[in-house]
Amino acid sequence: MRKSAKAVQAALDAAGLACEVVELPASTRSAREAAEAIGCSVAQSDKSIVFRGAESGEAVLVVASGANRIDAAKVAAHAGEALAKAGGDFVRERTGFAIGGVPPCGHAHPQRIFIDRDLLAFDDVWAAAGTPHAVFRLRPSELEALTGGRVIEVS
Repeated sequence: MRKSAKAVQAALDAAGLACEVVELPASTRSAREAAEAIGCSVAQSDKSIVFRGAESGEAVLVVASGANRIDAAKVAAHAGEALAKAGGDFVRERTGFAIGGVPPCGHAHPQRIFIDRDLLAFDDVWAAAGTPHAVFRLRPSELEALTGGRVIEVS
């Protein structure tokens, strides 16, 4: 298992979750690719998008259903500041992971996290696990507990 995927597994273990990181031969870089590789719906495969607070400069992570387009203005209303899309260097520095593999946990620095309300409709969801080929499955309630994220409408 790659170093980044091992770091995610360590974060899951530390949180007391019985989730297992799985590395796949096919790409899981996008929610659509992940859904195809896993065999689940795109909506059930989450995507982790990092924004940068326009005033604070802080990272804001949105864990959204892969089927949804994130409305940055809706998320900004909850964040209390305008949001800008974060570049690759910022994402790696703040999370410790590259775009296309950003997990909802195990980040290099704490950040505000928002979870798409639509993910709560599923028994299980799939999340990125540190690389563009690694994922793990968990229940939405576990996602909330793992991240401390606030559930909001993001689309």
